[in-house]
Amino acid sequence: MTEGNNSNSLVKFPGMSLAELEEFADDNTILIQRTVRSGQTIVYNGNIVVLGDVNPGAEVIAAGNVIVMGVLRGVVHAGASGDLDSVVVAFRLRPTQLRIANHITRAPDGEEDMSHWPEVARIKDGVVTIELFQTGINRQNKLT
Repeated sequence: MTEGNNSNSLVKFPGMSLAELEEFADDNTILIQRTVRSGQTIVYNGNIVVLGDVNPGAEVIAAGNVIVMGVLRGVVHAGASGDLDSVVVAFRLRPTQLRIANHITRAPDGEEDMSHWPEVARIKDGVVTIELFQTGINRQNKLT
């Protein structure tokens, strides 16, 4: 539910104060509203969100998280400043190379993953791990 008819109006969440909502705000995120094509490189000292694909031969490098609302087939580096808590999330995670902080991996040769669900790559126990993306509700249920 929003307040007023203005497209810039504040979204309200029942039971949350404005101060609590501001904790979720992040001024250090760039939004790329197109496909990143071969030969293009996007570097940002924060989080990167791509509304499109990242094609083979393209690079996306972020000091924070990388989120791709499409197929990620190029090179991606999250946590480029050394942040081991950074993640890479994509609708289809098929990178030619994936880095998180100083950890590097790539897709196995000849293996075609047919997952139809968004995936997340993160560091777990010192290793890059790729798993199905779970909403915050599902993660909360696992933690309790």
